[in-house]
Amino acid sequence: MTQEQSPASGPDLTRGIKLAELGEGKLVGHVGDEDVLLVRSGAEIFAVDASCTHYHGPLSEGLVVGTTIRCPWHHACFDLRSGEATRAPALSPISCWQVEQRDGLIFVREKLETPKSSVKISGSAPEKIVIIGGGAAGFAAAEQLRRQNYRGSITMLSNEAAAPVDRPNLSKDYLAGSAPEDWVPLRPDSYYDEAGIDLQLNTDVASIDTKSAHVVTASGERIPYDRLLLATGAEPVRLTIPGAMQPNVHTLRSLSDCRAIIEGANGGRRALVIGASFIGLEAAAALRARDIEVHVVAPEKRPMERVLGADMGDFVRALHEKHGVIFHLEDTVTSIDGKQATFKSGGTLDVDFVVVGIGVRPRSTLAEQAGLALDRGVLVNAFLETSVAGIYAAGDIARWPDPYSGQNIRVEHWVVAQRQGQVAALNMLGQQQKFDAVPFFWSQHYDVPINYVGHAEQWDEIVTEGDINAKDCLLKYKHKGRVLAVASIYRDLENLRAEARMEREVLA
Repeated sequence: MTQEQSPASGPDLTRGIKLAELGEGKLVGHVGDEDVLLVRSGAEIFAVDASCTHYHGPLSEGLVVGTTIRCPWHHACFDLRSGEATRAPALSPISCWQVEQRDGLIFVREKLETPKSSVKISGSAPEKIVIIGGGAAGFAAAEQLRRQNYRGSITMLSNEAAAPVDRPNLSKDYLAGSAPEDWVPLRPDSYYDEAGIDLQLNTDVASIDTKSAHVVTASGERIPYDRLLLATGAEPVRLTIPGAMQPNVHTLRSLSDCRAIIEGANGGRRALVIGASFIGLEAAAALRARDIEVHVVAPEKRPMERVLGADMGDFVRALHEKHGVIFHLEDTVTSIDGKQATFKSGGTLDVDFVVVGIGVRPRSTLAEQAGLALDRGVLVNAFLETSVAGIYAAGDIARWPDPYSGQNIRVEHWVVAQRQGQVAALNMLGQQQKFDAVPFFWSQHYDVPINYVGHAEQWDEIVTEGDINAKDCLLKYKHKGRVLAVASIYRDLENLRAEARMEREVLA
């Protein structure tokens, strides 16, 4: 996936096309040197930018739902009337164009001005909103508040050294060296001042005083709030073996973590990845792109089996082995002495640096100390409000009532965290919007994207359509005959349709 723009293609829409040329309802043409997508929805015809504003996915291959269009790559959603990015991971709007029908032809000539938000904030809106966390959920909430014309104060307290970044890129293109660092920030540093967001980096929060509605930082500063969003995310599980604290042993969560791994790759030739998780194997693929010899050690029999099943796990292993990754499965590392790792099986391996990807834990200590209800995370209601009125939680820490599965679930997905941040922002403004989005994540391994929609903690049947080894498949994870989740490789439209079916079932 690349952010490079290709030359304008398709018919010149300023000259007009026949309605019949729209075919199945979508057609890419151009106005000048800009690609424009014509979309028919019912009796209406819209013209919008042809590429998603997230990673420039081709919207022509996406799914039209009502008067919205969804990107096939990462399920961003745009309003066809206004161009607004209504669902993360896209945050910026697409442009809309004037459509004219005359003499049996459709013409597109002028780009419309981006409409200003018409949202009216009620007089009872909170004056002061504090967000704890500078990750996906925290940033999405702050951005949504300003998009909603909220004029009160927004204070974002982040213990990170860098402004909010596109974290999925840290284990994918940026780590692989195929994306420059200026792709990594979610917004330029200047955005926060321009948007009136008080972003305080390197700031730890010591406690929350729920009675007086104050947040207390580690330095002793007391910051009052009318509404509070907990978006503290998760932290990597640390190794507890001898040698785990050596400077050549890294976790991968922050931009500084990623920079340290890149530095190790620039000066080393062999890496050991501990853990065959999504993060661990994405890091392995990225390091292979840098021509680093990569060994992966993990206690399970096959990678990713717990989430994707045995067949997909075998495929992922074979894919990595084809690219030179060496696996040490059903084994663990017992110690790291300098550049030598010792395995439980008795062997040793000399490595230049180590990447640890053995899972994450929700950062729920603040919530626990504040007396919020917990259940393997912070319990929230359908509106993402915690057991204490006026305090919301979103992202990796939140356990919410999922209307599709009927269970209280907590997931550690980037897109879910962003969407929860957006909904929490609306609800802090009193809009009472339920969070009912179907969970979605994607994983990238070399040239193979895996898209996953839904949530299946357990299943009793996996139905496979297509051929996994041919990289053309859709897997349905079922429990008692009901599809709980769908994973796919290069069947993006079918994955989008599965998401839409789940949403319809929730509404029904």
